[in-house]
Amino acid sequence: MKISSRFTVAVHILALLSIENEAHCTSEWIAGSVNTNPVVVRRVIGQLKKAGLVQVRPGTGGAFLTKDIKEITLLDIYHAVDVVEEGELFQMHEHPNPQCPVGANIQAVLEVILRRAQAAMEHVLKEVRLYDVVHILAEKIESSRS
Repeated sequence: MKISSRFTVAVHILALLSIENEAHCTSEWIAGSVNTNPVVVRRVIGQLKKAGLVQVRPGTGGAFLTKDIKEITLLDIYHAVDVVEEGELFQMHEHPNPQCPVGANIQAVLEVILRRAQAAMEHVLKEVRLYDVVHILAEKIESSRS
């Protein structure tokens, strides 16, 4: 099982809005960069808008950032696109055999470990700002042009 790709699509969209801030960033244009359907982009932008990270121009469309990229953490983006329910990154398999000693106890043992793993991942995402991603991305773009 994997975390939904909405997270990486959302980071891609926000990085694109930051780097191409003078462009008219419609969902069709963004979809060309993400290489997905504009409907997917509109859905993710809707979630980012609800979280207060982007706004969309009425009429002509086109998304833009509402916060400075130094203020946005990857955890903000992760939460904005509802990748997983709070504390539910890892799914437990349902109905292990209660007659088996492992089946009767595995969930209680794993639950503590998996909550710690999720907390560690969220801590890392909280420490990384969109600015960091955009800065590294801009360096890669510049070096590929040379």
